[in-house]
Amino acid sequence: CDHCGRQVYAFHSCGNRHCPKCHRDQTDRWLTAQRARLLPCAYYLLTFTLPHTLRSLARSHQKTVYGLLMKCSAAALLTLARDPRYVGGRLGCLAVLHTWTRDLRYHPHVHVLVTAGGLSADGTAWVTPKYGNYLVPVHALSQIFRAKICAALNRAGLLDEVPPSVWSTPWVVHCQHAGRGQKVLDYLGRYIFRVAIANSRLERIEDGHVTFRYRDNRTQHVRRVTLTGVEFLRRFLQHVLPGGCMKVRYYGIWSPTCPRQLDQARACLTIPLP
Repeated sequence: CDHCGRQVYAFHSCGNRHCPKCHRDQTDRWLTAQRARLLPCAYYLLTFTLPHTLRSLARSHQKTVYGLLMKCSAAALLTLARDPRYVGGRLGCLAVLHTWTRDLRYHPHVHVLVTAGGLSADGTAWVTPKYGNYLVPVHALSQIFRAKICAALNRAGLLDEVPPSVWSTPWVVHCQHAGRGQKVLDYLGRYIFRVAIANSRLERIEDGHVTFRYRDNRTQHVRRVTLTGVEFLRRFLQHVLPGGCMKVRYYGIWSPTCPRQLDQARACLTIPLP
């Protein structure tokens, strides 16, 4: 350090997209680009979770099932938002795949940052949600999501590997207000180019065991887990994505194929109302 004289070793970057230490500059560049694309409107954060009975299938066919999970989540949301009873417009969606809990267990789910409103069908107006306290009804959304996953697995030839009971049980979709979207972007950005755990959470490695800490989602208390080295590696490596599997996708007016619609939405939002 040119101020205090302290020496800190900074190793060469390995460049692997699952490294817990690399990609700081890449993350900063991604966040800068996404902040510039944010529309001047409110946002919601939705989380689509695969049921427990489908996780073994997802683990066996990761590239296929992860892609279907992201695509069907966005498709269900866009379908319901087109209904004029709720929004009646085309949303902007940023979907990010996560496969872990804070203690590194396998839990595939998708976070979707979505605009609170959308572009009208004719592209001339920005349409706000019809209800101020929610975007779309999550119960109906979970049913559409389940149906789309079922149809997609059938087309992929994987439906026979799924227990029939999964299609009659409720699926979990969570929705919460996300302000202007900035804080959610910061949260998602921490894991775009990294994986489940940072080195700073590792507390002890001794006698063939690894101890790390995490914050419990329900109680917000800090907890510690001690695992054998083999079990820790197993939990970590199950979150390493197969080659070519995309962790981030864009849908609706944020799709790379819809730059004109995005410009129209921005223009509608920046025109002052009389």
